[in-house]
Amino acid sequence: MLQHPILAALGTPEILVILVVVLLLFGGKKIPELMKGLGQGVKEFKDSQKGNE
Repeated sequence: MLQHPILAALGTPEILVILVVVLLLFGGKKIPELMKGLGQGVKEFKDSQKGNE
């Protein structure tokens, strides 16, 4: 039984459309900044789970 049926319904065309919409909304220059911020947030979250500061 699938936990997330919506994610299972996404295929390649749907993912491409989502990526194009994100590119149009944020522009090519903002996406690397957003990904950098997301990566830092994930790193801080993992560090806090381990108890490292």
